[in-house]
Amino acid sequence: MKCFLKIVILAYHILNMRSISVIIILALFFFSCKDSKHAPDVSGIKINLQTQRFEQDLFGVDTNNMVASMQALQQKYPQFLGDFMTNILGVPLSDPNAMLILKKFISDFRPLKQAVDQKFPEFSAFSREVEQMLRYVKHYFPSYPLPQNLITFIGPMDGFYESSLGWSGDIITTSGLGVGLQMHLGAEASFYMPVEGNGYPEYIARKFEPAYIPVNCGKNIVDDLFPDQSKTLALVDQMVDKGKRLYILDRLLPNTADTLKIGYTNAQLKGCYKNEGLIWNMFIQNNLLYETDFQKIKSFVGEGPATLEIGENSPGFIVLFTGKRIVETYMEKNPNTTLEQLIAMDGRKLFEGSKYKPK
Repeated sequence: MKCFLKIVILAYHILNMRSISVIIILALFFFSCKDSKHAPDVSGIKINLQTQRFEQDLFGVDTNNMVASMQALQQKYPQFLGDFMTNILGVPLSDPNAMLILKKFISDFRPLKQAVDQKFPEFSAFSREVEQMLRYVKHYFPSYPLPQNLITFIGPMDGFYESSLGWSGDIITTSGLGVGLQMHLGAEASFYMPVEGNGYPEYIARKFEPAYIPVNCGKNIVDDLFPDQSKTLALVDQMVDKGKRLYILDRLLPNTADTLKIGYTNAQLKGCYKNEGLIWNMFIQNNLLYETDFQKIKSFVGEGPATLEIGENSPGFIVLFTGKRIVETYMEKNPNTTLEQLIAMDGRKLFEGSKYKPK
């Protein structure tokens, strides 16, 4: 995929964002708009992906006739409506109060729906990026059943899904890939601003840009291919697990900025490369690699404003970087390893085979 699609999306963002966001998007564009040596030609792979704007249909229902409206929604979204009610709103359709709760949700979230309409009057550019990502999925994992639908929705503002690579408002279900547009309005959207103790800190809100939509879809595909079973393992095993996922994500989104895929700022990512040896030595000197006590390793394995053991300007979730570098080092030594073989490989053996020892 060349830069044309990125130019379309860049122009779209510039028309919809304040000046500081424009600068961020421009930086990401110039950082990521490059040919990738890892990108195979997937232009011949046909993708059948239908985009469905569930939020448009939901907020367009006749709230004075909820029974008939829900029947119509059920016909159009036979699986996703149940997922939305049960797993996103937290009330199953069988609940006797379901209609009242949904009606109140539609009323209370009208201002958010208006913001979504303004930000996403159409979705075709994002759909094309997701389709291209799915072509790479089919290329590398030909037996994987691709999602047939890309479903946009609006959910609660605290409706986070914890994927293996971080928090997200986007999901994957039996219905397809779901995109929670309430989490993609741009870092400066007023809905994310702290009010009376509520809101989101900057290190989370800056990931609420539209550019994260195809990235989060890719992360959810990776989790579906490769369910996370690493949380109780030693720190080094968790590193390798995250590294595998990011390595695969790189192949599925070869022309997307590394900052978007790993979730760091440009300055943080550059700092990690500059101080790669120091970061690694911190783990070695504190005997942390084979540590399994969550209390001792929790600051390294999850979202956070920084890794204070390294420095206040460092990113949180630092194992994403070290894990990615371990796997990259291994794959440089073993370039014929397929992604399917990478997934199946024992993490400890991969680490030992990488001989990772940055200076």
